[in-house]
Amino acid sequence: MNTLKRTLALVATLAMTATAFASCGKEEEKKDDKSAETTTAAQQETEAPEETTAEPENDGSIDSSVKTGGKEFTVVAWNADDIPYLIAQWKGLSYDTIVQDLADGKVEGVNANILNVQGGQASEKYDQLFNDGSDIDVYLVEADWALKYINDDSKTLALSKLGLGDKDFSNIYSYTDEVGKDSNGVRKGVSWQAAAGGFAYRADLAEEYLGVKTPEEMQAKIDNWDLFVDAAKTISDKTSGGVALADTLGGLWQAFACGRTQPWVVDNKLVIDDSCKEFADTVKALWDCGGVTKNTQWTDEWTAAGVSGKCMGYFVSTWGFGGFFLDAVGGEGGEQYGKWNVCQGPTPFYWGGTWMVVNPGTDNGEEARDFILSATSDEKQMSEYAKAKPEYVNNSKVMDDLISSNTVFNEKISGNFKDGQNYFAELAKNAKEIDFGGLITPYDASIKGAFSNAIKDEFLDGGKSYEEAMDKFKDKVAESVPDLEWDD
Repeated sequence: MNTLKRTLALVATLAMTATAFASCGKEEEKKDDKSAETTTAAQQETEAPEETTAEPENDGSIDSSVKTGGKEFTVVAWNADDIPYLIAQWKGLSYDTIVQDLADGKVEGVNANILNVQGGQASEKYDQLFNDGSDIDVYLVEADWALKYINDDSKTLALSKLGLGDKDFSNIYSYTDEVGKDSNGVRKGVSWQAAAGGFAYRADLAEEYLGVKTPEEMQAKIDNWDLFVDAAKTISDKTSGGVALADTLGGLWQAFACGRTQPWVVDNKLVIDDSCKEFADTVKALWDCGGVTKNTQWTDEWTAAGVSGKCMGYFVSTWGFGGFFLDAVGGEGGEQYGKWNVCQGPTPFYWGGTWMVVNPGTDNGEEARDFILSATSDEKQMSEYAKAKPEYVNNSKVMDDLISSNTVFNEKISGNFKDGQNYFAELAKNAKEIDFGGLITPYDASIKGAFSNAIKDEFLDGGKSYEEAMDKFKDKVAESVPDLEWDD
C-alpha cells in the first residue's frame, strides 16, 4: 500500500483541466503508435474459449458463481489519468482531491492500483499480477491487445454474469462494443470513452488554396481518398510544394486502416486485399507531391509543421484536440490558434480508447457491476463526467444531448476553432459510422504495424516495388504470428 501511496502522491497535484485530458490521450496513443513494435507474439496469440457462446439477457442479478462481499474493491490501471476520476464520479467525491484521497486511504473500501507505466507495458504487468495472485477486481485493457484477455475465460468475466446486458449498453457506439466482445460474441469489456477522429485543417489556408469557406465545403473536397489526393496536389502546386495537406504517414494510416472491409486474418491465413494496394498508391501519390509531410508522429517536427504553416491538416481523435493538436497550433495565443476547423475526413475512423474488464476471480461482484454501470451506462453520471473530466463519453444519447445544447467542454480547445465550431459534432458523425463488425482479430496490432512499416521503409523510402514490400511484410508477420498458415 505504501508503494501505491507514493505513486499516487506523485500525481496528486493534477487538476481536472484540459491538460489532464490531453495527457490521457497522448500517453494512450503513444502506445498505439508503437505497440506493433513492442507487442510480442505471445501477447497476441491466445486461443478463443472452445465452448463459450453468446449468453442471453438475464434478470439483472449477479450469477451465483461470482463472489461478493470482499473487503476491498481493487481497480488496476497503468496510469492515474482516468481511474481516480471515474471513482470520484462513482462515489460523488471531489475531482480536485481524489488522487490524494486515494493515496491517503480516505476512499473506504476502494483501492486504485496504479502501475505507473505506459499502456503498452501494462499487459506484462497484468500477467505478473495474475501469476502472483494479486487482488484484481476490475482492470483496463487497450484495443491493440485487449483480445489477449477478452478471449481468455480465466482472465475476463462475461459481463452477463454481473447481470449486465444489451439493455445496459443500448447507447454505446457499436465499434466500441465490437472491441469488447470475444471471438464468440460474448461481451467481456466495455469502454466509458469513444475516441472517434476527424480531419482538422487550417480554415484560412483551405479558403486560399481550395476555395472552401465552410467545413461542409471542405468535406466535399476530401470526401474520399482520391479527392484527398487531388486536394493535396492542388495545394502543393499552389505553394510549390511548401505546404502539405496531411501531417504524417502515421496519421493517414490511422484513418485508412479503419476503412478495411476484411479482417487481417481469415481461416488462419493473412489477408492482403485491394485496400492494401489502395493505401500504397494513395500514400505514394501524396509522398511524391509533398501532400504529406515526412515527419514522424510524437516528434517535435510533427507539431512544429503546424506552427510554421508547412502542414495545414492533422488527423486528430477526441483526446488529441487538447493534446498534441494544441502544440501543433502553437498553444493558446499562438499565431495559428483560432484558425482551424474540423470535418469528418476521407473515412470514419477512431484512434485509441480503453476498456474495462472484470477478473473472474473477483470477490466484489456488486462493486464491479456498480462501478461499470456508473462509468458506462448511467446517463446522468456519464453526462457529468463528460463535462467535468472533460471526456467524449461512450454514449450516443448523452453526447447528442450535450452537443445539441452547445456544451462548451473546454474553452481553450473550443477557442481554437473558427466561428465557434462545435468540433464534437463532427466527431459524433464518425463515431456513429465506424463499423468493425467481424473485422477484429487478436493479431491486428502486430500486423497493422508490420504493414505500415513495410510501406514506409520498403516502398516509399526504400524504392522497392509494392510486391517486394509485401514480401517483407509477410516475413514480418510470419515472425510475429508463426501459427498462421501460408500458401505454397
